[in-house]
Amino acid sequence: MDGVPAPVEPDPSGDDRVATPPQAAYRPGYEVVAEQILQLIAQLRLQAGDRMPTENELAAQLGTSRTVVREAVKILSAIGRVRAQKGRGLYVADDEGMLGSARWGSFFLPTDLDHVYMLFEFRRVQEMTASRLAATRATPAELRSIEAAAETCRQGHLTGEAVLFDRGDDEFHLGIAAASHNQFLLAAVREVRRLQHQSSTIGLRGTVGGHAAEAIDEHAAIYQAIRDGDSEAAAQAAAVHLDNTLEDYRREIQRRVFG
Repeated sequence: MDGVPAPVEPDPSGDDRVATPPQAAYRPGYEVVAEQILQLIAQLRLQAGDRMPTENELAAQLGTSRTVVREAVKILSAIGRVRAQKGRGLYVADDEGMLGSARWGSFFLPTDLDHVYMLFEFRRVQEMTASRLAATRATPAELRSIEAAAETCRQGHLTGEAVLFDRGDDEFHLGIAAASHNQFLLAAVREVRRLQHQSSTIGLRGTVGGHAAEAIDEHAAIYQAIRDGDSEAAAQAAAVHLDNTLEDYRREIQRRVFG
């Protein structure tokens, strides 16, 4: 889409929620503006370290209040896309990842379903390969780490602690990538998960999702295949897990964005 993103109409009720077209769900204003700021960064071709428009300028361009912009900036700062320097302004955050946000994150929109599909398609290739390699390369210590991460994730689900669930999930998938003994795969998996967290934070508000219970069993299947040294079973179990996770994302994003 050319030009500046469509302005956010202020809500007369004052609760900073944004009215979307008829038959669509409401989304918090700061959430919509966070995504629009990402669009603006891409449209202006800003790179890591570049100075961004001020909060007042963003509010004027996006047709919203500075308060809403400030909340959106907090979200983008938390996920590593924007850096606020006191007295100096806003900057596109530096990205030390191997794949680099200048080529990846600048075009990725967290609630664009096409982007989410492409991300999971790429992630499927990565993690099937990582699981296949881990089944033949994982050391006993790496197997224990993967098993412990799966248990952390399970405990997070049982106790309803989303932070614990997410930590275990990250450690599980990154542990498998590390056990592939391929540093390029590990870097790619880490970067793609960073982008996926943006979808979770902006599009899903960090919710665990309806797939959490099944994910625990799917993690167990992946771990068992890796432990047994069955490369193809490990790859297929990873594919099933990612396909089901994508379906969970698809349902939740459609519910949030389209009602």
